[in-house]
Amino acid sequence: MTERTDTPPTWDERTQLTTFLDYARATARAKCEGISAEDARRSPLPDSPLMTVCGLISHLRWNEHWWLEAVFLGEELVGPLAAATEEDPDPEMRTAVDVPLAQLLAEYEEQSVRFRKLVAEHDLDAKAVRSSRGGLHMDLRWILLHLIEETSRHNGHLDIVRELLDGNTGQ
Repeated sequence: MTERTDTPPTWDERTQLTTFLDYARATARAKCEGISAEDARRSPLPDSPLMTVCGLISHLRWNEHWWLEAVFLGEELVGPLAAATEEDPDPEMRTAVDVPLAQLLAEYEEQSVRFRKLVAEHDLDAKAVRSSRGGLHMDLRWILLHLIEETSRHNGHLDIVRELLDGNTGQ
């Protein structure tokens, strides 16, 4: 069972933000425990074929890449997001069904370790290199808050998908 806590070891702002992001990440991993490989690739929602457990985990991973590497650091967009188009805005969700869930989770965790270091090395007031939303350069604090919100929202999707697929609730 995935270990997780929402109680920070210290009460400074950075530690509180990173603890909640880690808690949300761990919750996403916990929601994947025990699911079959077949169910992880299947969408129980006929009008939302990309809404799979694999797709959601891939989306979380690549969403963090977008915000921390592409927007905040200004690095080149790589992976499935580099292929996004108006007709295919979520290739990370579509292509995820071809990747084993264990691999997606391992890549998400490896990336989370790198991003913890990245966040520790930058001031929360540091501005993103690349602009977003109407030309604004978000600061690292905003990006962390957004990632907490985004991950938590998709954890709700994982709850629903899991219950519809195999009856598993909670985590």
